[in-house]
Amino acid sequence: MSIVLSVSAVNSNFKTEWWTPRLGGPMAAATLIRLALLAVPLTRTGTNGIISADTSSYLIPGRNLLLHGCFFADGVPDLVRTPGYPLFFAITSQWGMAGTAVAGAIVSVLSVLLVWKLARTAFMDDRIALVAAWIFAFEPLSVLNSIYLLSDTLYVALFLLSLERLAEFLHRRRLRVLVVAGLWLAAATFVRPVSYYLPVAWALGLFLVLVRKKGLRWKAPAVLLIGVLPWLAAWQVRNWVETGYSGFASITEVNLYFFTAAEVIANVEHRSFHDTSTELGYVPFVDQSGQSYLSAFYISRHPEQAGWSQGPRLAYMHTEAVRVIRAHIMVYLRAGVISAVKMVFNPGAGFFDHLLIPQSSLVSSGLIDASPVSREILLLKTHFWVAAEKAFFQVILLTLYFLAARNVFYGGKLNSCRWLLLGVALYFVVVTGVGGGVGADARLRLPVMPIVCMFAAAGVIGKKRNGVAIE
Repeated sequence: MSIVLSVSAVNSNFKTEWWTPRLGGPMAAATLIRLALLAVPLTRTGTNGIISADTSSYLIPGRNLLLHGCFFADGVPDLVRTPGYPLFFAITSQWGMAGTAVAGAIVSVLSVLLVWKLARTAFMDDRIALVAAWIFAFEPLSVLNSIYLLSDTLYVALFLLSLERLAEFLHRRRLRVLVVAGLWLAAATFVRPVSYYLPVAWALGLFLVLVRKKGLRWKAPAVLLIGVLPWLAAWQVRNWVETGYSGFASITEVNLYFFTAAEVIANVEHRSFHDTSTELGYVPFVDQSGQSYLSAFYISRHPEQAGWSQGPRLAYMHTEAVRVIRAHIMVYLRAGVISAVKMVFNPGAGFFDHLLIPQSSLVSSGLIDASPVSREILLLKTHFWVAAEKAFFQVILLTLYFLAARNVFYGGKLNSCRWLLLGVALYFVVVTGVGGGVGADARLRLPVMPIVCMFAAAGVIGKKRNGVAIE
């Protein structure tokens, strides 16, 4: 008890700050490495090197929203994407695709500041906060995703803003802070719907933390939900009115049907995932919006749906996917766990591979069609330096995990901020890993990496603060 009181006394005098001159170092380093990396594809292949298969599915509805006030793609309301990143993309692309890439790099650099602020608020330690900022400045997955024209980097920045406000509330217990946390969480969810279920989880967590605080145990969860849910509900009303689809984003049904259910069928019938997903009607990148269930190929597989609108088609996909999963629940869970493990431990060096070896070389050496084990052996034989680079990033990732685990209980087992960070990390692993199936790749781990960096920083600093033993 004396230890807890001593730490609490220190925390009560801890000032809230948004800047320190010492942040100049990690932010300058983050800027240099991101812009230098961005310059490589821009000088070699132009913007083709930073465009992904999903890029146009953000740009088209975003420009329609910016220019015409309608979030449309392929002549119909877009349900796959939510308007957050498409609008950001449409605005920044006024200066070209390179302009959007530079804007993304800037957002990633600002995330270094946000990691510092969140770590400082959560751990109440300036040293941990600064080390966390330095680690995040060089963390490979964060650097990598900062130059792609994808929604991940913007999502992480907005999510960190929300998470920091929630951590601030756990220390100061000011309800108005929760309103801001809710607004930032809503903004992040409009960029990537992955945090759609998080408000309820946070509200439940607040109730458990404040269960003995009669004045706050109901008010705090309610205030948080009021800051988030009306905005999400408004978008769902839009979807229902315009298309008859009551969900928040149809990417949920798309992934569930074309990826998760297809993977389960492939495992049960011992077939390839490509064959089963094609049989369900999926052709990747068949249109520019990503709404594959509107394509002619999908209709050829489901001719009875030719006259259906988006709502009934998505309802069918959801029902069929759930039926397949329920019929083979253990297959689904096993595949989900394997997918989550791959997502957690994949170093995400694919972009660097793309920089070092052209795709034609991958094809000629047989790397693309090889099994995972055979691919690594062939890579080692034919592209030694690429294999060494992947091993290097793997070592970095495992080192971060080791340091994070080394001091995961920093602040004591009753530290609510620690449980908040651990709970958020677990949420993303389950939702994007287990729930994502075969489509869960390393980039979906990006929201977890700031948390890993913070705990790794605590592992570097050690278990004592101001002479007080934490554990």
